[in-house]
Amino acid sequence: MRRIIHENGLSIFLTLFFLIFLLGQILSGRLQNNEERQQHGLAPLSLSEYLGTAHFLEATMENWESEFLQMGVYVIMTAFLFQKGSSESKDPNESGPVDRDPRRAKDKESAPWPVKRGGLILKLYENSLTLAFLVLFLISFFLHAVGGRGEYNEEQIVHGQEPVALLEFMTTSRFWFESFQNWQSEFLAIACMVVFSIFLRQRGSPESKPVDSPHSQTGTD
Repeated sequence: MRRIIHENGLSIFLTLFFLIFLLGQILSGRLQNNEERQQHGLAPLSLSEYLGTAHFLEATMENWESEFLQMGVYVIMTAFLFQKGSSESKDPNESGPVDRDPRRAKDKESAPWPVKRGGLILKLYENSLTLAFLVLFLISFFLHAVGGRGEYNEEQIVHGQEPVALLEFMTTSRFWFESFQNWQSEFLAIACMVVFSIFLRQRGSPESKPVDSPHSQTGTD
C-alpha cells in the first residue's frame, strides 16, 4: 500500500481533492437550489433528487467543459508554439525527445503496442492525448447545453413563458455567457503558468525550471 501511494500520490491527491470539492458543490448547490424553489413555492429536493436536476448538471458541465477545452488546446498548441524562457515550452531552436518519430521505434521491446502496430492506429495514438480532451470537451459541452436548457425552461415555465428546444437554447446569450466566463478564466490561468515559469521557481516541481536556471532557459532540462 505504501508503495502504491508513493508511486501514485499525485493522482490520488488530485482525485481526493476533486471528490471533496465535488461534494462541497453538491451540498451547497442543493441548498441554493432549494432556496430558489422555496421562493417559488416549490417543495425542497432531497440530495438524491438534486443530483438528477438540470441545476446540478449545468453547473458541473459548464466547468468541466472549460477545463477539458483548456487542456486540449494547451496540449496541441505546445506542440507547435513556443515561449522562450518558459518551463512549459519546448526550445524553439532544438528538437526534444517528444519530437521523435515513433515509427523508428517499432521494434523497441518496451514500446506501446500502437507503436509496434503502426498505420492508422499509431496515427491516432500519437495524437490520442489531444483527442481524448477534445472528446471530453464535446461531451461536457453537450451536457452543459442539456442541463442549461433544463434549468432555463424551468425558469421559463415559472414565469409563464414557453420552454425552448435544445438548439434554440444554444443560441441564447445565457448559454454563451456561461461558456465564455469559464473559458476566459482557464486560458488566463494557463497563460500565467507559461509566463510566470520564466521568472519564478518551485524547487522540486517538474512544472518549474531548476531554481538556479537562468530566465532565458526554455524547458526544464
